[in-house]
Amino acid sequence: MNSRVIGYSLRFTVCAALLLLAGCAGKTGNSVHFNRFEHLLFNTPLPQLQKTLVDSLPQYSTPLLNVAPTDPQFMQVLAGFVSDPEVRRIYNVTDSLYSDLAWLETELSKALERSHKLIPELQYTDFYTLVTADFDDYRNRVFCSDNELALSIDRYAVGSLPGAVPAYIENISRREYIAADCMAAIARAHIALSDGDLTLLDYAVAEGKALYYVQQTLPHTHDTIVLRYTGEQLEWMKDNVSPVWGWFIQNKLLYSTDIGQFRNIIDDAPHTNAFGQSSAPRTTAYIGLQIVSRYMKKSGATMQQLFDNTDSRAILTTSGWRP
Repeated sequence: MNSRVIGYSLRFTVCAALLLLAGCAGKTGNSVHFNRFEHLLFNTPLPQLQKTLVDSLPQYSTPLLNVAPTDPQFMQVLAGFVSDPEVRRIYNVTDSLYSDLAWLETELSKALERSHKLIPELQYTDFYTLVTADFDDYRNRVFCSDNELALSIDRYAVGSLPGAVPAYIENISRREYIAADCMAAIARAHIALSDGDLTLLDYAVAEGKALYYVQQTLPHTHDTIVLRYTGEQLEWMKDNVSPVWGWFIQNKLLYSTDIGQFRNIIDDAPHTNAFGQSSAPRTTAYIGLQIVSRYMKKSGATMQQLFDNTDSRAILTTSGWRP
């Protein structure tokens, strides 16, 4: 695939080393099983932790993780992490909400069965959970490689951790968002992007592809969950899509590559600054989804062809979409 890909990569630093621990499962086909490595991490007595990690290392040897239990510095940082009272509190709160993920495993198994019919080559076989106890970067909540997925499950417990994140992040960090976030992350890991600086239209179409994939693989999921909008924000977006599109054109943003001009339009936020406090955030996500949906109806492209197509301008033209 001639591409960069959309994806959330783990940056392994000394600080992050203690965070990026997860369990994995080696099931084949479309059966999803999360091994809860955080259970092992927090329920193993500290004197036994290094040996337990060494013995378990083959289970979670993966590009998503960089765990080094034979490294004294790593183990020193890790020991401090698992012994920290606040980290323990976050783990306990998270586990009280998500001790059993059978419901999520069932939902994702069905979604991946649908995905297999759309893109047979896309197979996910290994699934991980982790507790990071770090809520500064909300985007790093689901991580994917070619066939593995790691879920930072504590990021969906923030509703029970007052003050952990801003209210607008808390609102889209509930249980019902997890499956859609996982499927969107899988899509972003496989969506090709053109080389060079990306335009606003590139961002919109790429996100539209991810959301379209979520709709196709989780067909009973409400658009508020897919788009991560409140009901009021979705209605605002439907009512204002024409002036929003016109604002893009008027301000010559559609083909701009200056991300500083449009970061607020594509990032999570309580609203879009240019359109007032009652507006929806991430307006490009909604518009991108409309463009991609229309393109797929008109072009007859497969999902794989959609993911591989890096020409966002051609996709817009073929779609014929206008608000």
